[in-house]
Amino acid sequence: MPEAMRGREHTLNAVRISLKKKSLADYERIVGRDAIDEILSLAADLKGLRVLHLNATASGGGVAELLSSLVPLLVSAGLAAEWNTLPQHAEFFEVTKRFHNALQGMPYVPTEEDVSAYLDHDRLSAEALTASYDVVVTHDPQPVAFRHFAGRRGAKWVWRCHIDTSAPSADAWDLLRPFVEEYDAAVFTLRAFVPPGLGLGQERLFFIPPAIDPLSSKNRHLPESLCEEVVSEFGIDVRHPLLTQVSRFDPWKDPLGVIGIYRRLKERFPALQLALVAFMAQDDPEAWRVYASVESETAGDPDAYVFTNLDGVGSLEVNAFQRVSDVVVQKSIREGFGLVVSEAIWKGTPVVAGDTGGISLQMSDGVGGYLADDQDDYAERISALLNDRSLATAVAAAGRERVREHFLVTRLLADELRMLRELVL
Repeated sequence: MPEAMRGREHTLNAVRISLKKKSLADYERIVGRDAIDEILSLAADLKGLRVLHLNATASGGGVAELLSSLVPLLVSAGLAAEWNTLPQHAEFFEVTKRFHNALQGMPYVPTEEDVSAYLDHDRLSAEALTASYDVVVTHDPQPVAFRHFAGRRGAKWVWRCHIDTSAPSADAWDLLRPFVEEYDAAVFTLRAFVPPGLGLGQERLFFIPPAIDPLSSKNRHLPESLCEEVVSEFGIDVRHPLLTQVSRFDPWKDPLGVIGIYRRLKERFPALQLALVAFMAQDDPEAWRVYASVESETAGDPDAYVFTNLDGVGSLEVNAFQRVSDVVVQKSIREGFGLVVSEAIWKGTPVVAGDTGGISLQMSDGVGGYLADDQDDYAERISALLNDRSLATAVAAAGRERVREHFLVTRLLADELRMLRELVL
């Protein structure tokens, strides 16, 4: 056992997260009565089903956002659902971030020390699990070995992968694949994300895209005047155009590339402002290194702003930034889904984003925004939207209807219930 883990054998208990109170009835005015009735029908035979969702952290990332809404709505539908997170440990998260990057294709040969730290943490956490469940859903690489060390315990086990694992680093995937294959089912955002050689039959695979919660503080309607007041407090001049990217400080989100695009656009739009807005997640130590490079690259530019939750940016502030922005950019190189795309489109703001992974599932050219491949493409697409506000409004409006139909949390809930029915009925 790594030295950092010694003496923790009896302290690695998962943390149970307190759930918000949510009611399905509140969503009827947004999605209609038929959608709510479908959910209630799907849940009718699942009343009291004990479901555990387990992930790495309760804040700072897309998975945490999903679970903060999905699990309370499972409860509203009559299930006995809980949300737990793994115990926080810096060495473990350093290692699991390397696995995360490797599953997205970054070369990585796990060292003996890395493997030991990773598996010891999952083993000790799994051994501390005492409650009983009918279904356990673990999310992403961090708890993937949890099923192996916990044993079946009379439950159905599901591994939910939120990242693009279509071309993983072979060394890392060879290590993790046997753990995944012990699960009863695996869930991916897209069929194309199923990693090579996964030994689960088609009947054990589910394809469920994520979704946003229109009633969360991050997405609920805010008056324009309030939004302008909020972003003005951070130094933004609301009279001038604003380009924003909301994402983790992660190499796959290419924040330095966004800065390069902004500088090219600055030649055409001298008053253009840039906001890079991010939450610093507990399970992402790499974010601090990327943050430092972003701070260095923007130093001395009075129109380039870098904000994190440490600057007072919360869900309401992100909501305001996305609404006030003239264009939201999401320059992802690889992307499992990218909730921020649907978030911005839902708020009536056009998006220019990388043509990769789950992004192209959410939007297409002229519907929600535009897809881009390189710096020239980004610059031209953003310029067109900044020059023609009527175009920007029309594009965003078309995308909002697409989000309403396909990427709201009620659709995600219905898909989850269908999966649970297949597993237990």
